[in-house]
Amino acid sequence: MLLDFHSEIYSWIRGGLFVLFIYHLLIFFQNRSKLYLYYSFYLLALTIYLLGDISTGWISEFYKYINFSVQFLAYAAYVAFARNLLETRTHLIKWDRYFAIETMSLLILAPIFVLIQLFMGYEYQLKAFTLVAPFLSIFTLISYYVIFTKINDNFSKYFVAGSLLYLLLANISFLEIFIGAEPFYKLGVEPMFFVYLGAILQCIIFSIIIGFTIKRVEQRSKNAEVRLAIKLKEMEELKMVALQSQMNPHFLFNSLNSINNFVLKNEVEKASDYITKFSKLIRVILNSSSSPTSSLSDELNILALYVKLEQMRVTGGFDYIVNVDENIKLDKIKVPSMFLQPFIENSIWHGIMKIEGEKSIELTVKEDNGSVLCIVLDNGIGINKAKQLSHMSQKRKFFGAEATENRIRMLYQNKDVYIATKDVSSKDKTGTQVSIKFPLLYS
Repeated sequence: MLLDFHSEIYSWIRGGLFVLFIYHLLIFFQNRSKLYLYYSFYLLALTIYLLGDISTGWISEFYKYINFSVQFLAYAAYVAFARNLLETRTHLIKWDRYFAIETMSLLILAPIFVLIQLFMGYEYQLKAFTLVAPFLSIFTLISYYVIFTKINDNFSKYFVAGSLLYLLLANISFLEIFIGAEPFYKLGVEPMFFVYLGAILQCIIFSIIIGFTIKRVEQRSKNAEVRLAIKLKEMEELKMVALQSQMNPHFLFNSLNSINNFVLKNEVEKASDYITKFSKLIRVILNSSSSPTSSLSDELNILALYVKLEQMRVTGGFDYIVNVDENIKLDKIKVPSMFLQPFIENSIWHGIMKIEGEKSIELTVKEDNGSVLCIVLDNGIGINKAKQLSHMSQKRKFFGAEATENRIRMLYQNKDVYIATKDVSSKDKTGTQVSIKFPLLYS
């Protein structure tokens, strides 16, 4: 059986190599990776080389012209495949130059051997090959040693093992050039059997390596996606901090202006009380400034301190009512720092400050179909009237509210975030309602 190249074992090996060639070529067309292109070329050249064993007639004569040339082309594709697989341009910068020179030399040798056959005959091809083969073998062995010792991963080890296996078996076959075919026939095998065996074993090992390579590339891609997600999150946090840093000076300016008014009016006790509450609020804000987010519970506490300050500033004061849904775990919900303060501030200074009589602001926090809904309702003049008095365009928003809206949308990546402001004024009453809705996510 091993003496007949038409037997099943030889046919299966040739067919298997050709199928692997088609498979990897199709993968190349899908992802355009040169790794698969070079490997498919190597498999094609190897298959063409082995088909010479069953060629007859003029085809057999033709194979005399391409026999050694196809081997050189196969080896050139193999070296290009190895450079790509092992990333020698990164791991073996110096030796990668030698591999590039080797590839170019093999591509030059291929047509030279055709010319030798054309002008001098097959015997001279054999002689030339016996001169070239030892140099290629020595350089290849040195290259395997460098790859094995310099590249510290399992892929390089498996690659060298598969390559050495083929090199060893192929050189057993090439002993025919020196000792003839008779010793092989006595063992009941064709000399080329060892090339067939080495080729299929090597290709099985290489296919396994490529499979692991695909897995490694996928893992790198996943890791890159994770790193990108982390960087994007950091960028969003930086944007939130930037917006917060813009908003806090706005709030501080108004507070300091109030202290100045108390001093100008010679209201020393009020100024002292205000400064005490103000310093307490600033201390709380500074403690929470290390993070762009805080718990909803902390936010309501900070907001209560802020409202006490504003109640001192507003003539006659105002009522501040807070309604919280008992089912909501305030400590487990993350929100942008001081995200409600600008809406309360707008209710005060653009709403209830413009009316006479009782003034009130009501804050409601409740669950609404899997979301947190915060409603700020005041009995001020209404946002439509406030815009007219402030000479503001219909599309323009108050600075603090706009900055806070951006921070909320960044934190929740615009997922189910709803912010709406409407004028609830009628014949009997006036006022503005701000609704802020975002996902109910417990940390």
